[in-house]
Amino acid sequence: MSKKIVLCITGASGAIYGYRLLEVLYSMGFKIDLVISSSGFTVLWQELGKRKEDILLEFEGVNLIPQGRIDSPIASGSRLVSYRAVIVAPCSMSTLAHIVHGTNQNLIHRVCEVALKERVPLLLLVREAPYSAIHLENMLRAVKAGATVMPASPGFYHRPKSMEELVDFMVGKVLDSLRIEHSLYRRWREDDP
Repeated sequence: MSKKIVLCITGASGAIYGYRLLEVLYSMGFKIDLVISSSGFTVLWQELGKRKEDILLEFEGVNLIPQGRIDSPIASGSRLVSYRAVIVAPCSMSTLAHIVHGTNQNLIHRVCEVALKERVPLLLLVREAPYSAIHLENMLRAVKAGATVMPASPGFYHRPKSMEELVDFMVGKVLDSLRIEHSLYRRWREDDP
């Protein structure tokens, strides 16, 4: 199975989810095309103290593509079909709206549209609370179009002791959805015979 992933980070709170996914996928040897929106960079700085330069230093070989580069190879279906998945984590409600209405304003919107039309798995880790009727309708539209919509709502049956364990639970659920093996959290009743 392909070891290529497109990871997009938007401006919703919860940049730690995208950053942790980047760490985990990078450590697993995935070739990562990374697109971070301008507001995504703002939130990465505000929540994690990470700048573009930090990302480039920490993740050598990751292909960081500017959100305005609409001519990127990943914007083409003939190239994207060789990828394992497209992940948007976190996915802002604005990004979700652009995706489901086909209004491409940047490369993130475009690559998601291409993923849907080419049937490349698209996972949207949505981050907002509470949801409005518009948010819920847009999530339903995304699912009907073929995306997987996952709220950033960690479980507690594994008895997390830290914020890192809560984040790893959600990152693990994203990987589970894409059938990527990991050991980021203890599964339900994993210790039972």
